[in-house]
Amino acid sequence: MRLVFAGTPAVALPSLRVLIDSPRHDVVAVVTRPDRPAGRGRQIKPPPVHLLADEAGIPVLSPERPRDPDFLTALTELVPDCCPVVAYGALLPREALAIPRQGWVNLHFSLLPAYRGAAPVQRTVLAGDDLTGASVFQIEPAMDSGPVFGVVTERVRPTDTSGDLLDRLAESGAHLLAAVMDGIDDGTLQAVPQPVEGISFAPKLTVQDVLIDWTLPAVAVDRLTRAATPAPGAWTMFRDRRLKIGPVRVGAQNVPDELAPGRLVALADGAVAVGTGTGPVLLGEVRPEGRGPMKAADWVRGARLTDEDVLRAPAGAPAGGGGAA
Repeated sequence: MRLVFAGTPAVALPSLRVLIDSPRHDVVAVVTRPDRPAGRGRQIKPPPVHLLADEAGIPVLSPERPRDPDFLTALTELVPDCCPVVAYGALLPREALAIPRQGWVNLHFSLLPAYRGAAPVQRTVLAGDDLTGASVFQIEPAMDSGPVFGVVTERVRPTDTSGDLLDRLAESGAHLLAAVMDGIDDGTLQAVPQPVEGISFAPKLTVQDVLIDWTLPAVAVDRLTRAATPAPGAWTMFRDRRLKIGPVRVGAQNVPDELAPGRLVALADGAVAVGTGTGPVLLGEVRPEGRGPMKAADWVRGARLTDEDVLRAPAGAPAGGGGAA
């Protein structure tokens, strides 16, 4: 089939690579979001999918909005049979959906109808789910509601961050997407409507959502810090400045149990413990405001803790603490 692939970030790269390498399909163009400032220097850079398309010699379309007439005309002239999508990042208008003969087909990183929306992997980790997966479905105007062609499942490991889990799903999902393209091409695959029960939504995690509430149980703090890694990054306040917190460790040995929520203590072995509502956790990587990431042990040596030092929410702000997804 003639394919026009739509995607933007690095998570879409495995799918694009698999489709480029497929002997059954021809990726005639790529649609991606326009170049944006990126990195600490905020330099204008093409997104990862654009770079891979350039490397493969595939034409790139980067409309500001998918409803732009020039884009719709260009897409029509490409005469695509199908448009596979992975994390494109913009809503597709009806006019665009009607152009490919087989429509637009999306790889979504949840077991639909669970976790429809922008942040299914983060919400999965935050909820403490044991099982997740990826679904390939036909795009229709309503969000993530179209019939499903196929799924793959994936166990959520106890130490998984959102980044870890998404990396695995991107790889397994890429092969699922390629298999779906094959099935659509030879007419052996039919999409099945999603169940009307079990629908849940996964809105993007905001900065307020990932403010740590140290009065919550240790397991909730653990899930929040893993869900927010690598982005947007769980955070707290230390001496009136923001401190980002990477994944913590629960159930460590030789940690004092009597720590009050948010109370910090440097242990003899160099580890750093923080009190929560049920018991202490150990900090792993931290990122002080205006600085790069570092090990908690290195940070605390420079911080020179006092008995008054605690981790807390900003004055007058309720902590997000990772409420139910």
